[in-house]
Amino acid sequence: MSNWGFLLLAIVAEVIATSLLKASNGFTRPWPTLLMVLGFTIAFYCLSLTLRSIPVGIAYAVWSGLGVVLITLSAWWFFGQRLDTAALAGIGLIVAGVLVMNLFSHSLH
Repeated sequence: MSNWGFLLLAIVAEVIATSLLKASNGFTRPWPTLLMVLGFTIAFYCLSLTLRSIPVGIAYAVWSGLGVVLITLSAWWFFGQRLDTAALAGIGLIVAGVLVMNLFSHSLH
């Protein structure tokens, strides 16, 4: 698998684990808690593999930007969280920031 593939897998695992963190109800529900720990373990292991060739600034920017978008969609879909215009604008700014870093910054390469 490519390093970008590992990064994508890390992001997806982190989003699933974060969603399970909510479902664990403060670690009082054993199955969501166990799956959450597994998800975070996979996420950080895959992120560590990614960092062998992708600079940490770029990897973390992509991780956080895409993670924010996906966890927000997950919260909307599974937990009924509603987003107002300000929240959507903020998410758009985060995505724009990640794009600017990856496309135009020479300090991270």
